Amino acid sequence: MICPNFLTTADRLELLSCVKRQREDHGVARRANALLLLDDGMSCSQIAKVLFLDDDTVRSWHKQYLAEDWEAVAYDGWKGGQSRMATAQEVNLSAWLEERFCRSTVQIRAYMSSEFNIGYSHSGCIKLLVRLGFECRKPKALPRVSDVEKQAAFIAFYENLLNNLPADETIYFSDAVHPEYKSKPSYGWARKGSSPAIQTTSGRVNIHGALNLETFDAPFVEPTTVDGVSSVQLLAKIKARNPDKRIIHVIWDNAPYHKGPDVRAFLSRKNCRIHLIQLPPYCPHLNPIERLWAVMHSHFTHNRHYPTQKHFANAILNFMREVLRKEWLSFRDQVTDNFRIISHHNVWILQ
Repeated sequence: MICPNFLTTADRLELLSCVKRQREDHGVARRANALLLLDDGMSCSQIAKVLFLDDDTVRSWHKQYLAEDWEAVAYDGWKGGQSRMATAQEVNLSAWLEERFCRSTVQIRAYMSSEFNIGYSHSGCIKLLVRLGFECRKPKALPRVSDVEKQAAFIAFYENLLNNLPADETIYFSDAVHPEYKSKPSYGWARKGSSPAIQTTSGRVNIHGALNLETFDAPFVEPTTVDGVSSVQLLAKIKARNPDKRIIHVIWDNAPYHKGPDVRAFLSRKNCRIHLIQLPPYCPHLNPIERLWAVMHSHFTHNRHYPTQKHFANAILNFMREVLRKEWLSFRDQVTDNFRIISHHNVWILQ
C-alpha cells in the first residue's frame, strides 16, 4: 500500500504544471498524472485502469521517484530495439532507394524480402526508412524552361536596353490572359470547425494586353479569339498611345500568332515604330505582365463569385480600365522586372 501525500509542495506544483501544459510530451504527462493521483490517495490498480496502464508500471514510477527524483521519472531514455538488418544491408537498401522513386512500401518490402530474406510490416518499413534518412514526399511540378544561358543572355540584353534607353524610346511587355468565369477557391482564415464554400461557375474572358513598367500604361484589347488580328490591334493601340516615341520596344513570347503573317504585315508598314523582342522559349517568369495577371486574379477571381458572366467580365475590364490606372502605385512592388534565372540544377528529375 502506497501512502498518499508523498510529493513535496514544489514537486506537486511542477507536476500539475506539467499535466496542464498542452504541448507537454504525452508520456511525461501520463507519468505526472499517475504520481499526482497516487499522492491524492488512489491505488496503483485504480490509476492503471484510468490511464490504461499496467499497475506495475505505476509502482515503478513511484519507486523511481522516491529513489531519485521527478527529473529521473520524466526522462525517457528509450532508444528503440536493435535493427534486424546489418549495416551493409542498410547501405545496400539506401543505395537502391536513391536510384528509384518508390510510391509505397510494397515495392521496398518486396525488395528486402527477395534480397535479404527479411520480412517487414508496413509500419516497420516506414520506421526503418525514417531512420535511414528517407521521407515520403510529393514531387514538385517543374515548368519547362529555356536554357540557363538563354535566360541570362535575355536578362543582360534587357538591362543594357533599359540602362541605355533614349528619351524617345519606351518598352512594353505584352501577353494574353484568359480569366475564367470559374470560382477559384484559395486559402484564408476561418473559425475552426466551420466549412467555408464558394459557388462554382464556368466561362472565360480573353484579354490581350501590354504593360509599361515606367508609367504603368496598360493598353489592351478584348478579342473573341487571341490571334494575329488581336496582336495587330494591340500593337496599333500601343503605337497610338505613344505618338512622341521614335521606337516602341514590345517584348512578348513566342506564340505563333506573335510571329504570323498579320504581325509581319503590320511591321512592314512605312514608318512603323514598333520593334518586337521575343522572350526565350518557356520563360513566362521573364515577363512582368504575368505578375500583373497574378495581381488581377488575387483581387477579382480568388474566392469571388459573380452571378453572371457579364458581371465577371465587367469586373475584369474595370480592373484594366480603372483600378489599374488609379491604384498602380500599390501594385508596383508586386509587378517588377526583378528577374531571376530558373534552372533544374540540384533537382532530381523523375523519369
